[in-house]
Amino acid sequence: MYASPQYLPMRFVIVGYGRVGRRTARILDSEGHEVVIVENARDKVERSRDDGFETIEGDGSEEAVLERADVGTAKSVAALTGDVTINFSACMLAKEYGCRTVLRIDEDYRAEIYEKYAADVDEIIYPERLGAAGAKTALLGGDFNVLADLTEQLSLASIEIPDGSPAVGQRVVELSLPGSARVYTHGRSREAMSIPLPQTVIEPGDRIGILSDPASLQDVKASLQQSEA
Repeated sequence: MYASPQYLPMRFVIVGYGRVGRRTARILDSEGHEVVIVENARDKVERSRDDGFETIEGDGSEEAVLERADVGTAKSVAALTGDVTINFSACMLAKEYGCRTVLRIDEDYRAEIYEKYAADVDEIIYPERLGAAGAKTALLGGDFNVLADLTEQLSLASIEIPDGSPAVGQRVVELSLPGSARVYTHGRSREAMSIPLPQTVIEPGDRIGILSDPASLQDVKASLQQSEA
């Protein structure tokens, strides 16, 4: 694992310790971050504590519960339950404390839902769609060079990073891309691509998988493949 010299531990609050929340917490913990879990279901509370996380039992959409999690000291709050109403309420409360907010939308994602919440939170994720993207890529033979039109709004492409690209030396989480494009996968030269850890530093010859709206793909490719003057 490569650690960037700019990498500093931070404190995060995760609302929801289901499949998505648990995996996110484990990744953050493995990188040395402090993670606090907010969970209402007794079995998940016990699982979180068994996994070693500080856990606040209660409804993450209630301010008193987030205050018990000391939300004011957190860098970000990720609301990752399966209930978008709870997630949105938690994000709105977290913004009042100056936190970056990440909202999960479930498998019933629709464009109008995205538009309803997108302006009020810092980031929206929909894990089921990402899982579908990976499944479709696998069905296509694992070839990330194939441009897969996943929906009318989302496409997947693979881009090789040349020597001299502005992306070289940047961490995955620092990469600024045109439009709504996001990094989906990453792989070193001649290695299989996988979901990257946030502190992964991009090197010449790496390949990255990009999720983007189709209209922005050419701009994304141009921004990553151009050489710095």
